[in-house]
Order: sequence, then structure tokens, then C-alpha cells
Amino acid sequence: MVDMSVNLAGVALRNPVMAAAGTCGYVAELADVLDPARLGAIVTKSITREPREGHPPWRVVEVERGMLNAVGLANVGLDRFLAEKLPAAATVDTVIIASIAGNCIDDYVQVAAAFDKSEHLPAVELNVSCPNTDDGLQFAEHPESLRSLLKEILPVLSQTKMIVKLSPNVGDIVTMARAAIDGGADALTLINTVSAMAIDVRTRKPRLSHGAGGLSGPAIHPIAVRMVHEVYHAVSREAGVPLIGLGGVMTWQDAAELILAGASAVGMGTALFVDPQSPIAVVKGLTKWVQQQGCSSVTELVGQVDNT
Repeated sequence: MVDMSVNLAGVALRNPVMAAAGTCGYVAELADVLDPARLGAIVTKSITREPREGHPPWRVVEVERGMLNAVGLANVGLDRFLAEKLPAAATVDTVIIASIAGNCIDDYVQVAAAFDKSEHLPAVELNVSCPNTDDGLQFAEHPESLRSLLKEILPVLSQTKMIVKLSPNVGDIVTMARAAIDGGADALTLINTVSAMAIDVRTRKPRLSHGAGGLSGPAIHPIAVRMVHEVYHAVSREAGVPLIGLGGVMTWQDAAELILAGASAVGMGTALFVDPQSPIAVVKGLTKWVQQQGCSSVTELVGQVDNT
């Protein structure tokens, strides 16, 4: 019998397949189309201290080999999430990880502190790629800004693991990963969406109301594989910090690539919009793959790409 369980920085997952942030709303919605017990974990949409309406339509559009989005962090805000959404999410039979975003450091700290008090959230994922900061900079693009952010958040997480979601829109992903680990990250998620844009050639206007947005889906998968591989071999393996590979996972082969590159767990996002039950096929495929590789546990294959 193959062991598909994963220890993600002390958080036990029944298998390595996760639903990525922003793809399952406030978690409970997913149960209408997929048994959450088939997943290792579900990450909530990003929660901010104050409610956000997000950007006007269109804020999600399909493109060749992927999807563009500029939702604008639409969410009900911290207070309503805790009072109205978390109780329902807590009834779901899988690990729940809360995503956090903010306009400034204090926003992140306040939301993290509130989440740390919940027994239902063993980990939080910091969305540090948000451009809506006070100085217009993304924490994930500047090592010192990221360290400063994590330095303030870490003390309020007394029982909750801190996962940092890194942006691919940087010159050196290893430098940012090292900054996150130096700042106390228990795990890293790689990668967030790639900055991109689409234009309607008839109207001559951007297809997204916000103009540019984030590209996800199969088009960015090779980028994710490369960045996971680089971070794993350069810094995370030695530091003992697990990686969550994310980016264009549509099939079990995509997930297996990220595991071989160095990911302990694998997130699925765009695939859930195409087929909400696709994670079931991915878990089944991964299980058979582990058996075919002559391994008793999926963890034996983490980072085992042959670089010779």
C-alpha cells in the first residue's frame, strides 16, 4: 500500500494535492462539486482586514493555454469571514489553510493574529504578491520588504504555521525564497500568477477591466517547475523548508513534475475551473506513479529529478 500522506511543516495532509487560494471561495462551496476529503488541503481565497469589492467585470478571461485574472482580492473581510464563513469551512473534512493579503504590514499582522486564535486553521498562506500596498510595491519583489513583513507577523503566530507564497515576477526567485526563510517561513508556495495582459483587437481595449492581470494555467507550468527546482536545490532542501508547487497543474504528470523538482505538495487552481473533480484523477495518477517508481511513499520522490 502506497503512503500518499505528507507532513507539511508539521501539518499532516492525507495526500499532496491541494486546492489553491482563490479557486474555492470560502471552502464550503467546493463540497457541491467535489468531496473535500479527496484533497490534502484547501486554501481559502485571500482575506483582508476590511471588505473588498474587487475590480469590476471583466476580471477573469480565458486566453490561449491559460487564464487571466484581476479579481482585486474581493472578499467579505476579516470579521465576516470569522463569523460567517469559517464555521462552515471548519465542517469540511480536510485541512483548511487561510490566505492573507493586505495593504500594509499592520493589515497582515491583524489578520494573522485573528487566524492564530482559531483551532480550525493550522496554517496561513501569506499572499505577499499584492500590488495594493501603501508604497505600491509588492513585498514578494523586494527581499528587505519581505523580511520586514515576516518579522512583524511571526510573533503573532503562536500555534499557526506560516506559509509564504512567492511571486514569479522577480529577477531572482532564490533570493526571495531565502529572504522568506530568513524571515521565519515554515513553508513556501511557488508560484503565484505571472504578470500578463490581453487586448481586444476590435475594441482596442484591455480584456480585463484592470488592464493587466495574473496569468495562470498550463502556460506557466514550465516556469513553476524551474523555480521550484531552483529554490529546492539552492535553499529549501538544506533549510528543511517544504515547498508547495503551484502553476498549471492539470494532470498527474504535471503534479509529478513538481514533486520531482522539489515540491512536497502540489496546488491546483485553473484546473478546478475547467473540471472541479480533476484533483481526484491527479491523486489516483500520482498513487499509481509512486507504485510504478518502486516507492512506498510519495515523499521518497520529492526532489528526485535526475540532473545528470
